[in-house]
Amino acid sequence: MVKICLVAHLAYGAITGGSKGAIGGVERQTSLMAKWLVKQGHKVSLLTWTEGPAEDEIVDGVQVIKICRKDSGLPGVRFFYPRWTGLIAAMKRADADVYYQNCGEYVTGQVAMWCKANNKKFVYSLANDADAEPSLAVMHTLRERWLYKYGLLNADQVIAQTNTQKNSLKKGFNLDSIIMPMPCPGPTPSEYKPRSWGENKPSILWAARMHRSKRLEILLEVAAELPEYNFVVGGSPGKESGYSQDLIDSMNKADNIDYLGMVARADMPALYRSSTLFCCTSEYEGFPNTFLEAWSQGLPIVSTFDPDSLIEEKQLGLRAKNKNELVSGIQTLCSDKKLWETHSSNAREYYQTNHSVDNVMERFENIFINITNPV
Repeated sequence: MVKICLVAHLAYGAITGGSKGAIGGVERQTSLMAKWLVKQGHKVSLLTWTEGPAEDEIVDGVQVIKICRKDSGLPGVRFFYPRWTGLIAAMKRADADVYYQNCGEYVTGQVAMWCKANNKKFVYSLANDADAEPSLAVMHTLRERWLYKYGLLNADQVIAQTNTQKNSLKKGFNLDSIIMPMPCPGPTPSEYKPRSWGENKPSILWAARMHRSKRLEILLEVAAELPEYNFVVGGSPGKESGYSQDLIDSMNKADNIDYLGMVARADMPALYRSSTLFCCTSEYEGFPNTFLEAWSQGLPIVSTFDPDSLIEEKQLGLRAKNKNELVSGIQTLCSDKKLWETHSSNAREYYQTNHSVDNVMERFENIFINITNPV
């Protein structure tokens, strides 16, 4: 039995099954990991912002330890008190053998610093390609960049999602890492039913946060050029802005776009299965959960982002460099039954071999065991 602490400030909604907070891929994967590790007999704690009851809770065997409310404290001071002090207190209460954090941010450095001072092991996992770029361009302050780099360089184990990230870490930071596929719940072999070619109007699904890096505006341009197809958009901006409101207004005016807003996790499998293709327009990603969820349901992808060229090389859909290639890729897969069926079958097989929960979680478990009990 290993005492494992997972640090994920935004994961309260994911671990409790609620809908509050930014429940993205990191939060879903971390809560999934916590519950899986508990079932294997490990003592697991999860550190989150204070939501729900102010006191710590036990959720499905996971000790959910509260840091502080996200909005607590005075502007300019709250970074140190109560956020940093609250994190330190929460890490002490966890009293774990190993601490794990996913996603590049200033918290990476805070966790690494405490672990180093207290002789604890720290495992860090990248969440996207930008976390491996030496310029750290997506981090906007010197403080954030310094703390993240400190955490990255002082982790006992760094986990990358792809060869692209692994090579970037080596080239930019002279840092070794291991590649770990991300887990994703999906239909078991007994539950899965092969997809059938849709004879009706093709439906193209887009699902993500409404963030500039996701470039939803490109999908709107694609939809305008393909009025004969139906486009379904799931996701919310998280924080309202002029950018997101303009997108929502445009979608509401379009005849062939169905904007769903935030979609409940329980409703996503049916949405994948009712779609013909999944479309991604992102500028950059890590290894999107939506890709894994789509592939688990045998849904091919047309995307501007292709992790390690998997989509192209393993025929899991089609890669596109720009709007015109997105239009062409969608038309190609939606008009060729045999090609679509091949990519659908490939997608399901790739998911089952590489990203089913038990296969991946056993590898994470071995990392935690080996790092705390080296041979």
